Amino acid sequence: MQATSNLLNLLLLSLLAGLDPSKTQISPKEGWQVYSSAQDPDGRCICTVVAPEQNLCSRDAKNRQLRQLLEKVQNMSQSIEVLNLRTQRDFQYVLKMETQMKGLKAKFRQIEDDRKTLMTKHFQELKEKMDELLPLIPVLEQYKTDAKLITQFKEEIRNLSAVLTGIQEEIGAYDYEELHQRVLSLETRLRDCMKKLTCGKLMKITGPITVKTSGTRFGAWMTDPLASEKNNRVWYMDSYTNNKIVREYKSMADFVSGAESRTYNLPFKWAGTNHVVYNGSLYFNKYQSNIIIKYSFDMGRVLAQRSLEYAGFHNVYPYTWGGFSDIDLMADEIGLWAVYATNQNAGNIVISQLNQDTLEVMKSWSTGYPKRSAGESFMICGTLYVTNSHLTGAKVYYSYSTKTSTYEYTDIPFHNQYFHISMLDYNARDRALYAWNNGHQVLFNVTLFHIIKTEDDT
Repeated sequence: MQATSNLLNLLLLSLLAGLDPSKTQISPKEGWQVYSSAQDPDGRCICTVVAPEQNLCSRDAKNRQLRQLLEKVQNMSQSIEVLNLRTQRDFQYVLKMETQMKGLKAKFRQIEDDRKTLMTKHFQELKEKMDELLPLIPVLEQYKTDAKLITQFKEEIRNLSAVLTGIQEEIGAYDYEELHQRVLSLETRLRDCMKKLTCGKLMKITGPITVKTSGTRFGAWMTDPLASEKNNRVWYMDSYTNNKIVREYKSMADFVSGAESRTYNLPFKWAGTNHVVYNGSLYFNKYQSNIIIKYSFDMGRVLAQRSLEYAGFHNVYPYTWGGFSDIDLMADEIGLWAVYATNQNAGNIVISQLNQDTLEVMKSWSTGYPKRSAGESFMICGTLYVTNSHLTGAKVYYSYSTKTSTYEYTDIPFHNQYFHISMLDYNARDRALYAWNNGHQVLFNVTLFHIIKTEDDT
């Protein structure tokens, strides 16, 4: 019964949203409508859902009656609010009138005591006082009207309460399966709302949430941002060198409990912790080289490998913590990326967009930020965000947009709870940062400044 009550509350909220006159431009016969959406400070999507005029419940006479009554209650609430404001204003008039009456009484007493000494200015004062009292006459008349209106409200609410009570007693007769289908339909509309959120600019990082404590001080863990909603596999790669074993877990719950579903023995050792799983394949830097490997989990073999031209490797241009972190592979909403440094760019960061099949460099951007001064980095919507340290006090200090080929210095702090970060990667599906924090696998939530797409956008 509790679940049914929650479902009904959700549906009633949808019905109420449908009664807002400001949304009459939306056709009520086209089904549930996502009218607007936004992002809250915690990164969650908030949508206003407008219910259709003739929904799945339109054939239910009781439901139509309930909707009409709810409209009535809304109108009555607005009228009472207006009445309350007007009554407060009129009350101030009455207080003012009382003071003026007392003043007039004193004046008349003065006139009676000394008629001969009455001066012309007294008559002028009396006239002004009477002029001020004249507007109070319609106020008093309005009080009479308001009193009648309040009496009508009381009677109507009394009758309305009785009807609503009767409908509430019968509401349990709704078919659960029908209600469940309505909620599923609403959920679909809310998912559409999420899809309307385009790429955004990083504004805030919150957390972390500690998922698990395991492994050595350095390592990587990740999920596939292109996996389906039912595919929640987690991959785990401990250490930054001398290892070829990748552990797979079917779900986050299995990862937390340690229930492995499969292990993979890679043909090559990896270098660093900056690997990425993208569209079912693992991309990693081959040990003691600038070669990138694409390994298919489903096929269990290498599909492609290519040298990243001029890229430094084997601690030539690592992040501040070292660990052969010269080449950082990452993915975002746009595609697959490699972040590294070259002698040709004076050891500063180079960003390259890669073809996910052939690993060819499609386009590169040279920045002015020294790779050795960066703690970690990650891509969101084609913009590289760089932290200034891997230790306590680290913050996102620099960003470079590949869309505009421009950079800016930022100041976005985040909580380095376990004092040493050796992996920090963005997952576009989860809209979260995965981090390896001194032997702890943690998640950070991100808040993005979004642009909302409309139906007219092309």
